[in-house]
Amino acid sequence: MFVTAKDGVNLYAEEAGVGLPILFIHEFGGNFDAWEPQMRRFSRRYRCITYAARGYHPSDIPDGIDSYSQRIAAEDAVAVLDGLGIEKAHIVGLSMGGFAAAHFGLIAPERALSLVIAGTGYGAEKAFEDYFRGVSLSVAENFETKGAKEFSKIYALGASRVQFQNKDPRGWAEFAERLARHDDKGAGLTMRGVQARRPSLYDLEAEFAQLQVPALVMTGDEDDHCLQTGIFLKKTIPACGLAVLPKTGHTLNLEEPELFNQLLAEFFAQVEAGAWKPRDPRADPGQVMRTT
Repeated sequence: MFVTAKDGVNLYAEEAGVGLPILFIHEFGGNFDAWEPQMRRFSRRYRCITYAARGYHPSDIPDGIDSYSQRIAAEDAVAVLDGLGIEKAHIVGLSMGGFAAAHFGLIAPERALSLVIAGTGYGAEKAFEDYFRGVSLSVAENFETKGAKEFSKIYALGASRVQFQNKDPRGWAEFAERLARHDDKGAGLTMRGVQARRPSLYDLEAEFAQLQVPALVMTGDEDDHCLQTGIFLKKTIPACGLAVLPKTGHTLNLEEPELFNQLLAEFFAQVEAGAWKPRDPRADPGQVMRTT
């Protein structure tokens, strides 16, 4: 099925199951079908939706960088809910999708039952902002000139991807094959318009401190450029938990699907029971031991 974004771009979506809705937002290196382990698991009890971001087939691939931004990515997630007649949903995003989930919470908190912000942090660290922008533009150029079929052989072996290859060569090969199917133009424009231009999450600290939506941040302990950002979000968002997956890289939902699904299921259950609360004020991070 297709839904229409604010600017008329058509977004391809799939759904399965009935119950409370969950919206899954994919990473740059994936597509809507990268959420298959979660769609199969959670569609038994939930209405699960996944979609292809603009720039990814079978969604439209608009021309021009101005059709791609972090704000537009978050608005597209809202548009998917609108197109399916969904008022509120659990919002789950990985990497590029994790940024979209975080910004969803800032622009439309009333539409989120909860936020899962997984594998999120690239470019957020202030010390690496300029480096990340330069690398993003280089990646965009490689997709545009070498093409996804060739450049995917390099991109799929990044420092936070090899953990997946070592644990699950077959699963990693499926990830790499999916990456090789990226549209060359769409990948380049997404990297230039979204990744290279998105604001640092640290610059949004005041907004995140006011966010009242229950949140779960998830990161792999070998996904180095997401670890510190994950801690920052944990400390900043009032009702936020942090799950660190051991010996794990960036592609969390595929690299450790059973653990990822278990953590999601427990989080959803606590949110729906009203038990995922802001941090108890007695848990003062400045206190080592109580003396009086």
